[in-house]
Amino acid sequence: MPEEDANGKTVTIDGHRLAISHRDKVLFPGTDQTKGDLIDYYDRVAATLVPHLADHPVSLQRFPDGLDGEGFYQKDAPAYFPDWIPRVPFPKREGGHFLAPRIDSRAALVYLANQAMITPHRYLSPADDLEHPDRMIFDLDPPEGREEDAEVRRAALDLRDLLAELSLTPWVQTTGSRGFHVVVPLAGDEDFDAVRSFARDVARVLVRRHPARYTLAQRKAQRRGRLFLDVLRNAYGATAVAPYAVRARAGAPVATPLSWSEVEGGAAPRDWTMRNLLRRLGQKADPWRDQGKHRYRLDAHRQSLTALLDREAPAGEED
Repeated sequence: MPEEDANGKTVTIDGHRLAISHRDKVLFPGTDQTKGDLIDYYDRVAATLVPHLADHPVSLQRFPDGLDGEGFYQKDAPAYFPDWIPRVPFPKREGGHFLAPRIDSRAALVYLANQAMITPHRYLSPADDLEHPDRMIFDLDPPEGREEDAEVRRAALDLRDLLAELSLTPWVQTTGSRGFHVVVPLAGDEDFDAVRSFARDVARVLVRRHPARYTLAQRKAQRRGRLFLDVLRNAYGATAVAPYAVRARAGAPVATPLSWSEVEGGAAPRDWTMRNLLRRLGQKADPWRDQGKHRYRLDAHRQSLTALLDREAPAGEED
């Protein structure tokens, strides 16, 4: 825990004095969890969370008045942020740029929690090479109008098995919302178009194998109760919820990295919250701690993917 000044309103972390305000403000109505609870959570999880964030710019989802108030995404670090919070010049496709913050320390994480940042969303490319993602992501949510966890578990496992056929080992986390993210770490050789194309072709194989179960149709009306294999996040400027980030939802669920055996055992997207995640980390090491040691070059797997596509008959939705 940080060193607290006598007045209880400032803390010192890594030599930085942080003014802490309105700890008793309720951010999560229904559970009465406060801004102080959020600050304490991020302070205690920082040693695990910061390594997942340190090299990437983030977009901040803030709720100054709690979930009952109006929230917003903050991409551009304002001038009043302390100068020890790094900024990343992030070019816009339409011209110009914004200064994306980077969370590279426990002090930065606590400071932003005090700004009522509930969720940090991590960009898919590192700060030193924004044009080349270092992860490929599949976003899996249940079909519209359904909250059946078994469907997204099955999709995650089907996707894992398919990627294994390509000699790719994926990683999985709950989103803390309705589904799972399946992630393949990348060496950073391909641009976003190449990564998205590869991800789409992986998803096409799964749709061809299970056309009644999965779809790539972007329009909800065309999905007809099938689970959408969302690869659209693999794009310049897109983000994904960071591991161990609290979600801006009732009950303060947390996006939680899992082992595949936990998915097989019935893990659900909202099983972990701000109240029980720290106990989990006390009992189980971070399943994603070694993710950076396992990075892939997709071009080495393209021939195998093409062979799988050729082997499966096109699905009806491809007509």
